[in-house]
Amino acid sequence: MKCFDFLAITLLSCALIACREEPAKVLPTAGKGQTNQQIFFVKGVVKKLDSNGKTVTIQHEEVPNYMPAMTMPFEVKDSKELQGLQPGDAVSFRMSVTPDQAWIDQVQKTGVAQLNEPPSRPSIRLIRDVEPLNVGDVMPDYRFTNELGQAVGLSDFKGQALALTFIFTRCPMPDFCPLVSKNFAAAYLQLSTMPNAPTNWHLLSISFDPHFDTPAVLKAYAESYHYDTKRWSFVTGAMIDIDAITEQFNLPIFKQGENWDHKLRTAIIDAQGRVQKIFIYNQWKPQELVDEIIKAASVVERKELPATRVSN
Repeated sequence: MKCFDFLAITLLSCALIACREEPAKVLPTAGKGQTNQQIFFVKGVVKKLDSNGKTVTIQHEEVPNYMPAMTMPFEVKDSKELQGLQPGDAVSFRMSVTPDQAWIDQVQKTGVAQLNEPPSRPSIRLIRDVEPLNVGDVMPDYRFTNELGQAVGLSDFKGQALALTFIFTRCPMPDFCPLVSKNFAAAYLQLSTMPNAPTNWHLLSISFDPHFDTPAVLKAYAESYHYDTKRWSFVTGAMIDIDAITEQFNLPIFKQGENWDHKLRTAIIDAQGRVQKIFIYNQWKPQELVDEIIKAASVVERKELPATRVSN
């Protein structure tokens, strides 16, 4: 009997030790699971609710080890998450991030807060007075420096279909700049291998973070997408030009700490230098970009036919 008691006590002790050594099953504020999903618990203030019922713009606090405080749109998978919310509501929420997408849930109102709008422009930042660009408008010429340290201008691509988009290399959200760059890479690969594809096309990724995105940084970023300099350029330039071209595409950008608040715009310029298509946000697919580029490349072949006299 004593031997049995000793064995029972020994087994119980081992079980207790095992329980103490097992990690607590509490969802961490940031962690990676088997699906390479990171989870963060965040607080912020609602600034805007989109009419689609699934997008909310939140001015949020710093997310430690991920991104600084900034203002940006977030997607929810269930529109019920946003029901009853209004601009100015203080909220807490869970943010999930995978290599390909990000979304929020468990959105809860915690109170009402004062919205702090970022200044439209710092007082010492020089800007140019520009007009919005619409489909059919002639694209103005802008000068940039590419990832090779070479000076390039939009006029250098006259006669080519040009797809341009706006990024910064430190963008942390997978469905923002990284998604746009992945879509560009997919379109680049398709156009490069497509039989009978046009040859007069070029991709242009414009960084609006010139102080960090130097030519060397842009080159390293570009090489991660296995690009060809003859088909795809990564450029940046003076902020006065960056401000002007982004304003023309209704793309306001604001610097907050080491990060940027920005929307997403991708534009197609046809071979005659006119704006053919403007993609808003990130809902477009690589195939749509390819189709627009093929269409834009063919514009150069359109020639005015001489007038003919019809005889009676």
